[in-house]
Amino acid sequence: MSTTLRDPKPQEPAVVPAEASAATPGPAARGTPVRIEHLDAWYGQHHAISGVTLDIPAATVTAIIGPSGCGKSTLVRCLNRMHEVTPGAHARGGVFLGDTDIYSPYADPVAVRSMVGMVFQKPNPFPMMSVYDNVAAGPRLRGGKLTRRDTDDLVERNLRRAALWDEVKDKLHRSGGALSGGQQQRLCIARALATDPSVLLMDEPCSALDPIATYRIEELLGELAHDVTIVVVTHNMQQAWGVSELTAFMRAGEDGVGRLVEFGRTENVFTAPTDKRTEAYITGRFG
Repeated sequence: MSTTLRDPKPQEPAVVPAEASAATPGPAARGTPVRIEHLDAWYGQHHAISGVTLDIPAATVTAIIGPSGCGKSTLVRCLNRMHEVTPGAHARGGVFLGDTDIYSPYADPVAVRSMVGMVFQKPNPFPMMSVYDNVAAGPRLRGGKLTRRDTDDLVERNLRRAALWDEVKDKLHRSGGALSGGQQQRLCIARALATDPSVLLMDEPCSALDPIATYRIEELLGELAHDVTIVVVTHNMQQAWGVSELTAFMRAGEDGVGRLVEFGRTENVFTAPTDKRTEAYITGRFG
């Protein structure tokens, strides 16, 4: 299922077809390449990131690493236009999903966020909703006319994709907040997957979890990457090495602005970095 965000003729407003908002369960969206061109972002007067340019291939896992305050989370929030939700925040530059410029004047931020799912550092299931309703929330908000059977199928399919179905199939109508921390995070992943995004952003998704729950989510990333392009922010070097095919290293300069230092295949970034700052960070000499 594809979503048209911009008409090929730039002088004409984009028309998002009705079928794009009908959340009919279907095959998992294939990953979409992400291209970032000269991206800058601010929080009011604070210049958070500057000149970030990189290409993320489809259906891969890309890790973003770097010390606190270097703009990792800001970068991923720019990839689905969540950054601009913060009062005073704005971005400049290009972010393309395939051939679609998500910062085009004709791009619909709501449609962008249905194509680019987001999982946050702290599990945040809707506490007043059941497990079932958490997963179905996105498609319902998009106005899809789903039958009960369609909704049942959508919920089961995405709980299975998040490796959670067997653990909650008898608890679907209990509160999502009653699950364990690791289960809650996988529920949030299932909720993000329910809109069939082609890109999934994850901002330190395991930082609040125990080692067993962390391992399960790391396994899950490899499985999901067959269908979805994944960008994950992590402070865990072992995790970045284990789950990602590509790694981007960011660092803030003396001016406090975050910049991309190095980007490449994970094995190369970790074993033969081209920049001494990358090597110093990975080996723990700063950060």
